[in-house]
Amino acid sequence: MRILIVDDSKFMRSALKRVLQADPKITVVGEAQDGREAIKQARTLKPDVVTLDVEMPVLDGIGALEEIVKLPDAPAVLMCSSLTAEGSDAALRALAAGAADVIAKAPPGSGMGNMGPELIEKVLAIGQSARRRRTLKASSTQAATAGSIKRPDSASIWRDLKPTLLVIGSSTGGPPVLEQLLMALKPGFRMPVVVAQHMPRPFTERMSSRLREVTGLDVRHVEGRTTCERGVVYIAPGGTHTHMKRSPAGSIILTTSDEPVEHLYKPSVDVLFSGAAKVAGSGALGIMLTGMGRDGADGAEEMVKAGGSVLTQSEASCVVYGMPKAVDDLGISSASLDPSGLADTLGAIGLRSAA
Repeated sequence: MRILIVDDSKFMRSALKRVLQADPKITVVGEAQDGREAIKQARTLKPDVVTLDVEMPVLDGIGALEEIVKLPDAPAVLMCSSLTAEGSDAALRALAAGAADVIAKAPPGSGMGNMGPELIEKVLAIGQSARRRRTLKASSTQAATAGSIKRPDSASIWRDLKPTLLVIGSSTGGPPVLEQLLMALKPGFRMPVVVAQHMPRPFTERMSSRLREVTGLDVRHVEGRTTCERGVVYIAPGGTHTHMKRSPAGSIILTTSDEPVEHLYKPSVDVLFSGAAKVAGSGALGIMLTGMGRDGADGAEEMVKAGGSVLTQSEASCVVYGMPKAVDDLGISSASLDPSGLADTLGAIGLRSAA
């Protein structure tokens, strides 16, 4: 895997290089200290992945990203962002502009902190997926059929779906797709929506604000015990799991905790989907978006066994076809669709629920 490291800090470039080259599958082919140099090296070195700092002189990370993603056979871009409000906003803008993923940069003076294993995992995942997408693109036949279990039109899907609760699992590359899906839910839809996105808490907080602004929907970051309301989108907070239960009055209650501690990702899509199966049964609809690993597959299986339904994002449209693939491999997805197909389906469901 060929990597280009871009950061205005020589110390950070050296630290990133040391961590990445500890993995034998990774080769650092170049370094750059500003966005303009990054574009030049990305064009000549043709890396699989660019790690890109957000704040840099000459040209910042967002400006560099906008040019890099336009290159022929563009590399995957991993943004390195600080865990501040400003850094989180910039990271979300970068994802909307085409970055594959974002990693929280360790605070100054703390070395690499605990970001080393996560950095390697993300670089390998998005790099391999970038290579796979280039292969699919090279073959028009493959590109037209890749990742599709079946492609019914949205109308034929939603006729069979009568959801009372929508849950969405998302990870690497998910935030822009999530925006597209929620924008299809016009104000007036009557389901509660709960989203588990693999991100640290500062990012999920800012993502809630951004989604509220761009969609015009009532989007809320889950804080403590929360009673679900129809027509509201709830974002599970990063760093903890979001659980569901029924109140004595029959309302869906959201709570957060560190249990079960064995789940690697917090919030866990497995925990969210499992809760949806218990509280909504056949009324649960799950959507599995792009992401690495298989978090959510077990929960999706519980949901289907309870009578609910699951849709997955298609391989060709995924930044990383990991989480959707795990569900597809179980044979439980009602359909594998690109983001436009998923959005059309939700739009149809939303219009029906508002009627």
